[in-house]
Amino acid sequence: MKIENCSPADIPEIFRLYRIASAYQRSKETVVVWPEFEQELVETEIAENRQWKLMIDGEIACIWATTFSDEQIWGPRNADPAIYIHRIATNPDFRGKNFVFLIVTWAKSYAKDQGKAFVRLDTLGNNTGLITHYTNSGFSFLGMFDLKDTKGLPDHYHHAPACLFEIKL
Repeated sequence: MKIENCSPADIPEIFRLYRIASAYQRSKETVVVWPEFEQELVETEIAENRQWKLMIDGEIACIWATTFSDEQIWGPRNADPAIYIHRIATNPDFRGKNFVFLIVTWAKSYAKDQGKAFVRLDTLGNNTGLITHYTNSGFSFLGMFDLKDTKGLPDHYHHAPACLFEIKL
């Protein structure tokens, strides 16, 4: 098992995993379902070494993206030195292996190496199962917040309050 940056060759698999995640969200009747993300977004993240993959036996088991700024979601807290995790999607062949805990372990080390003091993520709507999963993985749940400016954010941010989570290093 290893964590590495995605490459342009991974783009078809990244979008396959996003589509599977969206279908899974629909099947669970969650408040918010991921839209079809723009390919340019993923291409930029790959070019900036911010799209990640967890590899197991030569297969992509899980993907996610990172950023060092997330002002529209985190508002004044964005001034804190943090790494932000987005769009965790798991290959269904590997579901149930608690990759969030592995990502947290990796993210804490990565954040420290980058001089950051927090690992943060968000989800949308009152998804109690996901809130519990993230808190069980080490995050503090900061609450639900209505976003003031969602212009330019992916479509799903326009429909529900954001649940904010962080780990202080």
